[in-house]
Amino acid sequence: MNTYDEAIRSKSVVLVEFYATWCMHCRAMAPIVDEVAEILGDTAYVLQLDVDKNQEAANGEDVEATPTFILYRDGRKVWRHEGEIDGNTLLHKVQTAL
Repeated sequence: MNTYDEAIRSKSVVLVEFYATWCMHCRAMAPIVDEVAEILGDTAYVLQLDVDKNQEAANGEDVEATPTFILYRDGRKVWRHEGEIDGNTLLHKVQTAL
């Protein structure tokens, strides 16, 4: 995918995580996000973007904290959360959008 806009429209449900490699909360969330992605399989797309390498997308979404999770359904933003989140809650949010 060439652009952020293309990525969020690539599947009917897309979960984006904006993270930073230096963020301890992001490091804590990494295995949780990986597990959620594994459980979801092909039903949803999980996209992880490093804010330092994807500043244009992060700025476009007004990301001020990491991690920031944004859930899209059919290219429209339906949910957003900043900071750590329980894996079951994150999974439930995505499954609800399916």
